[in-house]
Amino acid sequence: MSELLKLDHVSLSYYSAGKEVPAVKDVSLTLEKGCIGCLLGVSGCGKTSVLRAIAGFEPLRSGAIYLGNTTLSNGKHNMPPEQRQVGMMFQDYALFPHLTVRKNIAFGLRRLPPAQRDARVAELLAMVGLEESADRYPHELSGGQQQRVALARAMAPEPELLLLDEPFSNLDVDTRERLAFEVRDILKATGHTAILVTHNQAEAFAIADRIGIMRQGQILQWDTPYQLHNQPVNGFVAEFIRREALLAQRAEAYLRGAAAA
Repeated sequence: MSELLKLDHVSLSYYSAGKEVPAVKDVSLTLEKGCIGCLLGVSGCGKTSVLRAIAGFEPLRSGAIYLGNTTLSNGKHNMPPEQRQVGMMFQDYALFPHLTVRKNIAFGLRRLPPAQRDARVAELLAMVGLEESADRYPHELSGGQQQRVALARAMAPEPELLLLDEPFSNLDVDTRERLAFEVRDILKATGHTAILVTHNQAEAFAIADRIGIMRQGQILQWDTPYQLHNQPVNGFVAEFIRREALLAQRAEAYLRGAAAA
């Protein structure tokens, strides 16, 4: 598979009380076309900052970001977000409440001829299983349905890369797990390349081909789920994987007990 996304020694900073505070430190990774990557770590570790830099919402302090043969960002150049061929699905879905499902999905297709636009929307509605909900409004949908509308809208313009910011965080545990597998199936069926951020290890391992464990603005290991489990590069990664797996088991046991009570 050919390389699509490349981050080359990317660093980001923000300013607080007049002082520069590092947010991301010397992050490098590559993601092949058709693969799903994930940045995994606790809140504040820098994973969303990396995603926003790829989207073009955060300027780089140093390093470079490439999409195929195109330079998205470096020290001298920062391509505007709307020119990047990157689609983004936000944590709160950001659906337009006054538009139907059909019109939400069609929003980024306004430049297409009507017949072509309608055909693309119908294709996406079928892909995410919402044909019967096409004329409903977001408030009439479940959280899982809203999530699928947001995914279809992000996919509609056929971007080179999809970015998903905590896509399952607003859902209950059972729905989250089911939709993680559904989203993976949709992305794989369509051949989309995607990168998501999450703090939930179960989501990361359910959906991603490559996972980056982040800590304090750095990627400690960017690898396959198998390699992370079996060949962690250091004690922190090994303990992080073990601890998160244990917490997931305890949460599942608690929920099963509560359901049986």
